[in-house]
Amino acid sequence: MSKKEKLDPETAALIQWCTEVEGFLVAGGATLDQAQEHIEENVEWFTDMFYDGLSPEQAAKAALND
Repeated sequence: MSKKEKLDPETAALIQWCTEVEGFLVAGGATLDQAQEHIEENVEWFTDMFYDGLSPEQAAKAALND
């Protein structure tokens, strides 16, 4: 994506939300690489949680308990 292309606000919010989830996963004991990989591998599940209104902390807890 070039610098001139802008993300739509919804996509930008989802990316920001996933970044926050990542932080909670790391705080829960995952490495940054593990957290990123888990989000990438389960992107549809995390996207659903985002649209269902879960907080990043709630999503991370669900992921850590999965």
